[in-house]
Order: sequence, then structure tokens, then C-alpha cells
Amino acid sequence: MTPKNTATREEWLIDRRILLEKEKAHTREKDAISEARRSLPWVKIEEDYVFETDAGIATLRELFGENSQLIVYHFMFGQDWERGCKSCSFWADSFEGLPPHLNARDISFIAVSRAPMSKLAPFKKRMGWSFTWVSSALNAFNADFHVGFGPGQLRDEPVTYNFREFDSDDVDEMSGTSVFVIGDDGNIYHTYSTYGRGLDITNAAYSYVDMTPKGRHEPAEGNPMAWVRHHDSY
Repeated sequence: MTPKNTATREEWLIDRRILLEKEKAHTREKDAISEARRSLPWVKIEEDYVFETDAGIATLRELFGENSQLIVYHFMFGQDWERGCKSCSFWADSFEGLPPHLNARDISFIAVSRAPMSKLAPFKKRMGWSFTWVSSALNAFNADFHVGFGPGQLRDEPVTYNFREFDSDDVDEMSGTSVFVIGDDGNIYHTYSTYGRGLDITNAAYSYVDMTPKGRHEPAEGNPMAWVRHHDSY
């Protein structure tokens, strides 16, 4: 790799301090966005969703465990797929070790996919993951949160992804993250969802890659994540 430019340590420090001011401004803006996110109105969940888990059937409320907040990663793994999405698996490698820290802040964390537990469990074992992963094959959860578009996911309203109408002819699953809370009134509410590049902040590997000289160096056209493999397949 050929350097774009070189400098003395003193010259480098001048440029680094200029960049630091931009980074600090970005951090302050991120804090403001996070506050705006927390200020979004809540939407009451009216459906009685039930999920397939390692321990049997569980309701959405039961997935909260002892916490009042729940983060759900919508993991792309269709009912007829043989393995989980490579990109979602790339994200999932960042999930290990999260639960104790999130639990300490009154947050539970799970992944949800349309595939049955008979497929999720062996793939989870293969990848060496320990986070909670449940199946939404018994309900319309994926469709309701705009990440499921395949058979059995038909809706009367226009199909949308990332809050825009979406041509789903060649896609049956997409990824995302949704947040739920149990209110003081005992009801479950949906407070936030993010999709597409909005998920970048949850990927630890990308955050480190973005610090390097080459950066992501992904293609501008086609699938930018074509390089990604399951971590046991590189």
C-alpha cells in the first residue's frame, strides 16, 4: 500500500488536532440524535406475538425476562434457508458478551428470525454464539416490522423497508433492529427501529475497519458486502 502523503510527527499532530475537532462535533451531534431517538413517541403493541425458543413457546412479554426494555435484532434467516445471512452473521459476531452489560441497564437482547428453531439452533452452535435467538415462524412479527416479505408475509399495505416503499420481488428477508419497552401501565410499546446503514453503529468490526488507511474499500456498485463470509469460512 502506497502512502497518500507523509509528514513529520509535528505536522501529523496539527492535522490530527483539526480532525479531533470534527470528531468531537460528530460526537455532540450523535448525542443530540440519541436524545431525539429517546424522545420519539411510543406505539402500543396490539398483537399477541408468540415465538419458538430453545425452551418452548414464549410470548413477546416473556422475552423481556426481568427487564423492562428489549432490543431485537432482525436476523435474516428465511424458513427455507439452509444457513443464516452472511452479513447478519457478521453483525452477530459483535453480540457476544453484550447481555450482562445490557442487563445492568434494564435491557434484554435477542435475535429473531423466520427460520424454525430446528435450523437456528444448529447454526448457532456452528458459529459458537450464546445470545438468545428465537423463531418468529408462528407469527407476523417480521412482516409487521418490515423485514419479512416472503410467502406467508403478505400485507394489505404497501411493502416498505427503511421507511420507503420497497420492491420485494427478489427478497424475502431483510435486517434491522427494533426496540420495545414495557410501560408503567403494563403495556408493551414499540419505540424505535432502524435499518440499512442505520445498523452501522452496532457493528464493532466496521467501526475498527473505518479507522484504518484502507477503510472498507468495498465496491461502489453491486453488493458492497460480497467480501463477507461466515467467520469459519474465510
